[in-house]
Amino acid sequence: MSLLLGLDIGSSSVKASLVDADSGLVTATAQSPDCELRIIANQTGWAEQDPDIWWHHVVECLRILKTKGGIPADIKSIGISYQMHGLVAVDKEGKPVRHSIIWCDSRATAYGQRAFDALGSSFCMDHLLNNPGNFTGAKLAWVKENEPMVYSRIHKVMLPGDYIAMKLTGEITTTKTGLSEGILWDFMNDRPSTELIQQFGFSPDLFPDLVPGFGNQGSVTRHASRLTGIPSGTPVCYRAGDQPNNALSLNVLEPGELAATAGTSGVIYGILDKINHDPQSRVNVFAHVNHGLPDTRLGVLLCINGTGILYSWIKKLLDGTGLTYDTLNRVADDAEPGSGGLMIFPFGNGVERIHQNRPFGGQIINLDLNRHTRAHLVRAAQEGIVYALNYGFEAMKEMGVRTETVRAGYANLFLSRVFRQIFSDVTGTTIELFDTDGATGAARGSGIGAQIYASPAEAFKNLKIIEYIKPDPEKQKIYGELYSTWKTRMVRELSCNAETLKP
Repeated sequence: MSLLLGLDIGSSSVKASLVDADSGLVTATAQSPDCELRIIANQTGWAEQDPDIWWHHVVECLRILKTKGGIPADIKSIGISYQMHGLVAVDKEGKPVRHSIIWCDSRATAYGQRAFDALGSSFCMDHLLNNPGNFTGAKLAWVKENEPMVYSRIHKVMLPGDYIAMKLTGEITTTKTGLSEGILWDFMNDRPSTELIQQFGFSPDLFPDLVPGFGNQGSVTRHASRLTGIPSGTPVCYRAGDQPNNALSLNVLEPGELAATAGTSGVIYGILDKINHDPQSRVNVFAHVNHGLPDTRLGVLLCINGTGILYSWIKKLLDGTGLTYDTLNRVADDAEPGSGGLMIFPFGNGVERIHQNRPFGGQIINLDLNRHTRAHLVRAAQEGIVYALNYGFEAMKEMGVRTETVRAGYANLFLSRVFRQIFSDVTGTTIELFDTDGATGAARGSGIGAQIYASPAEAFKNLKIIEYIKPDPEKQKIYGELYSTWKTRMVRELSCNAETLKP
């Protein structure tokens, strides 16, 4: 049996999957911890995690896999999926010099905007395809200005997946897709953006050497083998951010194919075969996992940061009623479309890209204390999340992303029958639901990178659709009006916020 190991380093938990390369079947899975990982938020808009906590839970996941039959010597390759945009800074010994500033931290927005203004909109959008905004480079600029002693100790900067790869292989490397996630890649010249790096005042030596996203990225050291049980010499053959990897796990690699997820963040991810960008920077454009092999393949990413935290906040709020996420999903069915007029804006987890990083905040609108029940609250949250996704979906369509069918894994909010149908009705798309996840996708990705599979088509030949969800024509009419009302109110609130913030 040839086994492939996939690791998924999330901000909520770490997951691991073993996949039999021959049958495509998952032989064992593990997750650690059982509860959500803590996000350190010492100030409003901040979000940090200790990188060594991720490594601790990688080791714990592998210990759990051992109890489910062991980690045999015939693991052929390892793939890593990871939370995107995080900044990990290490010293010469490979030890973190501070906590990681993770994806949903919004403190660095002004630093990215200053670089955008200095380099010019035309340069940034043509070369970077994005505003440097609140991404990895801008986060490093914040450290440089606000923590100069910490900055002086930095030997290399990495993304979260690069750090886990380093812990396994002892080598500090990154990928083209990784640098593009940090808005540090020049697509016009196909190289790291020396102009942006110079604008931020960074030494180019801070950035690791490049390795291919698919291919040998180093081998497990004896030290890592002792800690994890993975045989020393096992190659790491794939690495990608969680959303490009989620798309890979759903075999979304070509134009017209879209992936969606609604976990910690809510995401729709589509593929373009030409260099393009959103002039308003409401969505992000990155190198997809198959970019340049040999064709242009860009991932257009719409992200709603407040998705998971809104749903978990409501669960905690209603904790006295004994709700699990499963029962929470069923409760939503007790309210009709429109949630009795209750509206929610799911923007309570830092600034949102679809608002061009302008502050908004989460809001509950039209609450009637005499009439609204927990069912209205739960359904309004689901509807608000879908409305927010649809608002960004409109920007993707303007860029030329084709949007007829969306693929999603049977996980997180897509476990909810009500949420799936709301998503289909509001967006007007057919959903293809698959039983897969990020760790499984990373395992299959490693099989591609190790050339165990001749092509992605071979890697995903056993991926089966478990359900189709199609729009309900009657509900589409209802939701068309409801979404229009929600959008009008949101745009008005955004305009009011902008006026309030004027000097």
